[in-house]
Parts: sequence; structure tokens; C-alpha cells
Amino acid sequence: MTRPDLLRPLILCSAAVFLLSSCGRTPQETAPPVPTTAAETTAAPIAVISDPPTEAETEADAPEEDIPPEPGLVRSPLTHEWIPEELAAKRPIAVMYPIDRKAQPQYGLDRVSVFYEIMEEGSMSRQMGIIEDWEDLGRIGNVRSIRDYFIYEALEWDSIIVHFGGPEVFVKSLLTRKDVENINGVGGVMGSSYNAFYRIPKNSKSEHTAYTDGEHLLSAIDKAGFSRTHREDYWQPDRWKFPSGDTVVTLDDRDDALSAKEINMSRCFPVTKSTLSYNEADRKYYRNIYGAPQRDAVTKEQLSFTNVLIESATSGNRGGSEYLYFHVLDSMKDGYYLTGGKMIHVTWMKNTDYEPTRFFDDNGEEITLNTGRTMVFIVRDGKDSFTADGEEYSL
Repeated sequence: MTRPDLLRPLILCSAAVFLLSSCGRTPQETAPPVPTTAAETTAAPIAVISDPPTEAETEADAPEEDIPPEPGLVRSPLTHEWIPEELAAKRPIAVMYPIDRKAQPQYGLDRVSVFYEIMEEGSMSRQMGIIEDWEDLGRIGNVRSIRDYFIYEALEWDSIIVHFGGPEVFVKSLLTRKDVENINGVGGVMGSSYNAFYRIPKNSKSEHTAYTDGEHLLSAIDKAGFSRTHREDYWQPDRWKFPSGDTVVTLDDRDDALSAKEINMSRCFPVTKSTLSYNEADRKYYRNIYGAPQRDAVTKEQLSFTNVLIESATSGNRGGSEYLYFHVLDSMKDGYYLTGGKMIHVTWMKNTDYEPTRFFDDNGEEITLNTGRTMVFIVRDGKDSFTADGEEYSL
């Protein structure tokens, strides 16, 4: 079975709203957007109130689903879960994790809110975890080098990027921009390490032995003068679309929904042979690499996700080298959204560095993600395919 090729008119209407804001730009133009407030187009009736409502009256009138289970909690912009208000105001870190077999297991994976897998060179892929609750982590890593397309995904969350080098010719121009704040384990022209990294075992030179932790990163951020809270000019709190309250999104009643309980991504990632298995009991997809569960090194918790997004992106080799490029700033590209053991075809768009990647169904409606963690696979348009419950889907 192949993906739908028809892009319906309604999708184009939705896309136009986003494309107008970036008219004349190319993916190489990187000036960040400054959020603005849309002007009202109609005047609302004026209500005269003799006395303003009290705080208790306001809370009583609020929808039950929007009332936090305890004071001081707000919805996470990454997962929609309840988190402390001060945590929601803080910037996450974007950690570059190797996916090599000998680099497993890894530390900090149990805290990942959004997780990416994208190909790099040599038929190998790499991972990046967006972690919002990281300050008390005792160890993070191991940490490896970054690619430019991962940088664009990290900027989407106003992240502080944590990496151990990268191919200078392809990432230096991005990493040295004033708005891009990174902690680089190898130091040098692509950013300082700020003494944030250490080796385990000590003095090892192996590529899979570089680590950091919450305490070291906090010290590094202070040394660098980076903001620990979201930067007003680069953070748009209105991110992905989540349901109202604790409502569970289901695709069961959709005519275009396809069965998706056993997901095999090995045709996209031939070395890691990434797969996902759906668990009906908790409505989560459990991740496997190399035929075994991918687990956090401390908690032994297997990585699991409530939402799975698959993006096809224009890609290719750079100047005959093994290094790849992915156009992750693009529009009207195909993909799939998986949740609850079902999936639908979607299109995605991201036109500027700091805006979120948005996904639309075939009716042109922005999809609603379920509360919980999200796995994002970015794959090669026109080259890759995956199977869902034994059926093949091309991208």
C-alpha cells in the first residue's frame, strides 16, 4: 500500500496562512520570528460589571478540565502533562545521543519529552532528546556530535543545545549565530565546553565516553550567560495542538485511519532497525533498537511514546560526501501520525527556525496530539518506506 498522493484543497488553504508569513524566505534565511498578537476582526459587545469577579468565582467558572490537580501546576507545552509553573518557564536542553549499539544504554532517556531519529552518514542514524526537566539529572549522555538539521529541530523548542562537536563546514554558521546557544564538548570555533563534560572512564578518548549532568550544565549556562528561562523573542508558547483537559484523542472513527500497532522502521534506519510495539493497556508505543528494548541506563525504563510522527523530507548527499542534508524547513510534505494503535496520513510544514513543525490531516485540519511523549522520525522523501502491521507505506 502506498501513501495518498492527493493534497486536498483545504490543506492548501491552511498552508497559505503559514506561507504568507514567510513569503520570499528560503531555508537558508534564519532570522527568527518575533511572535505577534493577531488583531481582532470583530468587536465584542461591552458588558458592564459593577464589581470584578473574585479569584474564587473565576476558578469556579473555569472548565473543570483546566483546573490543575494542585496549585502551581500548568500544562507542559511539550507533553501537555501537568508540570510546575516554574519548570514550564525554563528552557529545555537538546541532547545529541549516539544510537550505536556499543553506546547503549544511555542516561537521561527517561526524562525525554520529544525524541528524534534521523539518518546521518554511513547508513547510520542519530538521536536527539528534548528534555525539559533536567536540572537534577545525575548523568546525561553519552553525548555525540550534531548535524545542522538537528539544530533546526532544537531551535523549535528554544533549547540550549548540548553536543560534542560536529562537521564544522556544515554546522559552524548555525552554531555561531548570536541566537543559537550551545554547549560544545570539543570547544573551539563552534562554541565552548564551559567545562561541562567529563569522561567515564576518566581520561578515556573513546567516542562513546563523554557525559555531562544537571549540575555541570547549570554551571556552564551561568558561565556562558545564557538565559535559563524562555527568551521572549524566540519562544512561542502556542506549540503543538493538544486536547482539552484530559480528553483522549482517538482515530477509531476516522474513515482514513489505518491499523498501526506494530511499526517497523528498518527500511528507513537499516542499522538500528528501529521498531515500535503498541501496548493497549497504557496506549503507548514501546521502542526497540537492534531487536531489543531501548532503555534508560538508570531506571531501566523502556522508551515509550503516546504519539508518533513520521516526516518525509527532501534529502541527499552533500557534494559527493557521505554527509546528508535534510530540508526540515519546508511545507506540504508528507507524513503519518500514529496514536492509539491507528495512523492517518498528514502533511507537515515548518517555515522559520523557531516556529513549531505543524501537521495537518487530509481535511486540512491541524491534528491534535494526545497528552504524553512524542517520537519523531524524519526520513528520506521518495526513498524510504516503513511497515505498519505488515503493510508497507512509501514516503
